[in-house]
Amino acid sequence: MKRSTLLILSITGVYSAILHTAAWSVNNFLMTGPKAYLTYSSSVAAGAHSGMEECKFQFGWERWNCPESALQLSTHNRLRSATRETSFVHAISSAGVMYTLTRNCSLGDFESCGCDDSRNGRVGGRGWVWGGCSDNVEFGEKVSKLFVDALETGHDTRALINLHNNEVGRLAVKDTMRRACKCHGVSGSCSIQTCWLQLAEFREVGNYLKIKYDQAHKLEMDKRRMRAGNSADSRGATAETFHHIHATELVFLEDSPDYCTRNASLGHHGTEGRECLQTGKNLSQWEKRSCRRLCTECGLRVEERRTEVVASCNCKFHWCCTVRCEQCRTLVAKHFCTRRDSAAPNHVRQRNRGHRR
Repeated sequence: MKRSTLLILSITGVYSAILHTAAWSVNNFLMTGPKAYLTYSSSVAAGAHSGMEECKFQFGWERWNCPESALQLSTHNRLRSATRETSFVHAISSAGVMYTLTRNCSLGDFESCGCDDSRNGRVGGRGWVWGGCSDNVEFGEKVSKLFVDALETGHDTRALINLHNNEVGRLAVKDTMRRACKCHGVSGSCSIQTCWLQLAEFREVGNYLKIKYDQAHKLEMDKRRMRAGNSADSRGATAETFHHIHATELVFLEDSPDYCTRNASLGHHGTEGRECLQTGKNLSQWEKRSCRRLCTECGLRVEERRTEVVASCNCKFHWCCTVRCEQCRTLVAKHFCTRRDSAAPNHVRQRNRGHRR
């Protein structure tokens, strides 16, 4: 009991720290805990931070853009929200922790952990056998569960949903792993290959979970039975609902609020002042529609602002070891969401794509 309490207090301190600083340290953990856990604490913290950075990337051009308040996971009623967005936050944070622990283990950063060679020597398929240094995802999964899942102390529906979404994140790390191989044979004939499993880039994990977010399933619960709290009736209702949910499917309980408008009590900043994209190289259709999604559909107008950018240009290599560049100034057009009734400065060009003449 004492050990689990220390873990809960420790990881809570880490998750609170992300709201104030991007640099986490071992000091966020209680030094009175088991020394074995302190070995992994900095990796756990860094992993959760990388998860939130990926969240910001995935939602960079959406109304909800993974703000710093995302990890508070609470509403003005002091009840943790269970929206589609919080399901992604739990999954990507859990995935980030597991991913970083796994990578650091394989790199030899922990004395008690190394490559996963449990399958080495076995035939994996036609023309190849297991070998090399597979990333030890079993270790990463085990320690991730120890830290991240310790946050959920209750047995109510919200806690079970969070635990489920944590597991979705960990499964995403496994499902995106790749097989890497090395050829063997006379004169490079590649008559046999030695293969191992390695982590994909974390961006692939983020892309995978973003698809899961788009396909997330809303749980329809019996509100009367849910109000029974941790009673057997409430737990029975939850068990019946989860019986039909696949292990890799993100789930949520509540509809998302209106992210267009600012709501300080919920920590939502609204879309006023947000940058959007209209022009640029290699933009996806989703990015090209960001001004409509963030501005016009939220009752705002698109405002173009021209900003002077100074960058190095005309760089030349000089023998033997120096590169000299000029400083070039260019005007770059950026677009922002502003109120329709706000007065625009003289140097600002107003645009409203939502209005048809």
